[in-house]
Amino acid sequence: MADYGQKNRPDPDRLLQLATRETRGKLTVFLGAAPGVGKTYAMLQRARRLKEEGEDIVVGIAETHGRAETAELLKGLDVIPRKEVTYRERLLEEFDIDAAIARKPKVLIVDELAHTNVPGSRHPKRHQDVEELLWLGIDVWTAMNVQHLESVSDIVSSITGVTVREIVPDTVLKRADDVLLVDLPPAELIERLREGKIYLPGNAERAAEGFFKPANLTALRELALRRTADRVDDQMIDILRQQAIEGPWATGERLLVCVGPDSLSDKVVRTASRLASGLNARWLVVSMTQTSDLGGETGKRIDALLDLAERLGAETRRVIADDFVEEIFRIARRENVTQIVVGRPKPRRLTNPFRRSLPDEIIKRFTDVGVHIVTGEEQDVSYAPPRLRKRSPLELALAIGVPVATTGATTLLGLTASNVVHPQNLSMVFLVAVILSGMICGRLSAVIAAGLAFVFYNFFFLEPIHDLSIAKPHQLLSLIIFLAVALMIGDLTGRLREQVGRSRQQAKNTQALYEFSRKLSGTARLDDVLFSTATHLHATFGTGAAILLPDEGELSVQAAWPPDSNLDGTDMTAARWAFEKNERAGHDTATLPQIGWEFLPILTSHGVAGVIGLQMDDRDVLTEDEDRMLTAILDQAAIAIDRAQLVRENAKTTALQESEQLHTALFSSLSHDLKTPLASITGAITTLRQLGDRIKQESRDDLLLSIEEEAGRLTRFVANLFDMTRIEAGTLKIRNVPLDASEVITASIDRIKKLKPDIVVDISVAPDLPMVKGDAAMLGQVLFNLLDNAAKYAGDGPVTIYARQDDSAVAISVTDQGKGIPPKDLDKIFDKFYRRTKGDGRAPGTGLGLSIARGFVESMGGTIKAESPAVRKRGTRFIIRLPVVNPAGAQE
Repeated sequence: MADYGQKNRPDPDRLLQLATRETRGKLTVFLGAAPGVGKTYAMLQRARRLKEEGEDIVVGIAETHGRAETAELLKGLDVIPRKEVTYRERLLEEFDIDAAIARKPKVLIVDELAHTNVPGSRHPKRHQDVEELLWLGIDVWTAMNVQHLESVSDIVSSITGVTVREIVPDTVLKRADDVLLVDLPPAELIERLREGKIYLPGNAERAAEGFFKPANLTALRELALRRTADRVDDQMIDILRQQAIEGPWATGERLLVCVGPDSLSDKVVRTASRLASGLNARWLVVSMTQTSDLGGETGKRIDALLDLAERLGAETRRVIADDFVEEIFRIARRENVTQIVVGRPKPRRLTNPFRRSLPDEIIKRFTDVGVHIVTGEEQDVSYAPPRLRKRSPLELALAIGVPVATTGATTLLGLTASNVVHPQNLSMVFLVAVILSGMICGRLSAVIAAGLAFVFYNFFFLEPIHDLSIAKPHQLLSLIIFLAVALMIGDLTGRLREQVGRSRQQAKNTQALYEFSRKLSGTARLDDVLFSTATHLHATFGTGAAILLPDEGELSVQAAWPPDSNLDGTDMTAARWAFEKNERAGHDTATLPQIGWEFLPILTSHGVAGVIGLQMDDRDVLTEDEDRMLTAILDQAAIAIDRAQLVRENAKTTALQESEQLHTALFSSLSHDLKTPLASITGAITTLRQLGDRIKQESRDDLLLSIEEEAGRLTRFVANLFDMTRIEAGTLKIRNVPLDASEVITASIDRIKKLKPDIVVDISVAPDLPMVKGDAAMLGQVLFNLLDNAAKYAGDGPVTIYARQDDSAVAISVTDQGKGIPPKDLDKIFDKFYRRTKGDGRAPGTGLGLSIARGFVESMGGTIKAESPAVRKRGTRFIIRLPVVNPAGAQE
């Protein structure tokens, strides 16, 4: 049963795609084989029908190309005015994406999907404008010809002889919700061309002679039909998987495409894209290299190839291996590959007959996997990445000067020692010059030194002297061997120097990352994390850095270095795009590439936390090593930011929990300390009113006394709340004046006896007790609260008050004979709303008395603490210490 349930379970990836599509707009593409088939006409016709049905449909831009019947369809439709843009002293009209977003219709028509926007626009291509509109939930209708699809652009060029410059990634069509084919037979399309319904007469004649040929149109028509059929097939499979309908896709095709830095790889990728589309298969493009150091043109070439593959819908992966065939075999087995696509250039005339090519080795190794060979002309693989990077004039001067100096010095040394050393042994000294040149300045210097050593050794030390000719045949062999050895040693020395340099740089990067990680690991505050990240980015890349995080729903700069780095409105637009779309934006990207900042999203386990911006005004792009370094810094910063935000959220949660506990205690207190007295007062008043004179005088007096006691209890409760509010708000008005503590003690005892006549209080006040500095009303309230608390827990025993001088303070203690307080609760009894067990059978109170006492005492500059047990392992003692006042009235 479990297996059956799994077998009929819907594909979660397809359900996730379906859920994503519910939140974004729907894309409808009107696809045609060639200009003039009527894509715009069909789109506007359908728009008019929807308009008549009451749909909110607006024309963002529609190209009529001067066709009257198409322009007629625009009448009655809402059209957004075009934006005028000046470019190279020409006034151009472009699609106004901002006006479209502000209008936000249900359906928006955006014609010419492959159009290239004017430089300086928000996006370089119109299909990127459409993507932004879809993310905002706007349904978009658009039109394009099949020749503009990136995967078939090379086929169209070979068929028609016309280079297609405006292209659309295949993924755009693949993500379309509907693809509507607008088709005309080639003969009818050519007839429309001759009637002037496609181009003006002059242009039409040239088009008929070139592009609009029956063979060309038939081939383009087949491409359009196939692409439409492929898209319908994709939709069918999506529906089947979403609804868990069984089908023949359990063992689908999987393609592995092998590419390198040669120009043939472009053709390999495009061929694989068409093959994958025809087979409806997933495909993986792997770049095979033997080193991770892919700088210069090689790295850019690989990056461009992988970008092309991703735009065509492939997965990409970089692989470093010594044995390409073994690595391809391992990947094929692990990824369940059924087809392999690899390129084989046209063999050169002079090749090693015993050396097998990579395609031959793959065919020999794989017996159960189909292998597709893509061939190309010899010039396709003539690309050879330069081994020497561009050097500054100073570096070039050193690269030449060092080998000249070392070989010159070696020659002088050899001439000096030629009388005692045989000339053949001097060749070893010249090898030292080659090694030194390679160690100091690299391979170029080593090669120059080898050449100079060859010339100097022959000219100065081989007979005939001072002549480049060679007299003895065996010397020619020795000289050739010397040159070969010098070149090999120089090359190895230069390579070793470069590898040492790369290793040193990698160690430096690793150390910097370690220091950065260590710094972040010891930082918990979000502001410190952001500041450390911004300064580290500035120090690493030498550019301005800014970190933006959402604040109340709006992205804003939280840290920047240098601190005076400013972001204008366009920069903020790119930053918001990177944050909302989770992709790079700004400098040298697909979104606002003309600005000076590049923005990258900070991706955490909870989603995009913010954006990091790098100021790229003074540089072109990041190198591959820098890009890897930036990725590592982003990962570390994301973890630290995530942790800091979790700490902040945890603190907020703890505060909310404490606040909730206080609110719960307050509501509980209000429920008892307000409800109970009010019920007693209401009951007594109701009894007096209803029975009146029928109540005995003794009972009447008891009811009136109850009303008085409960009203006093309410008054004390409200007073406690008011005092607590004043303490927390810091609005206490304190009269710190000299006062007699013994008088305040006596007044407090008289006050408590009126409330609790049965309480027994023993007083012991030291003679000649000095004056204390404080507020008599506050001190009296403190002593009253302590006596009231002692009365609840003293039981039948007396309450004792002692007052004496203790150094520069007067200590007043209030001691009861109750059960005492557990040690673990001594620190809690001064907290708001904290209650101990019941003392007299009634609720012990609001739990504010002791908290108010502490607030009053501390506001007078004193201290209060509790001790338990106090007497004979029982009771509780509260000790108040207040500063004494000297006779002059100054505090000691």
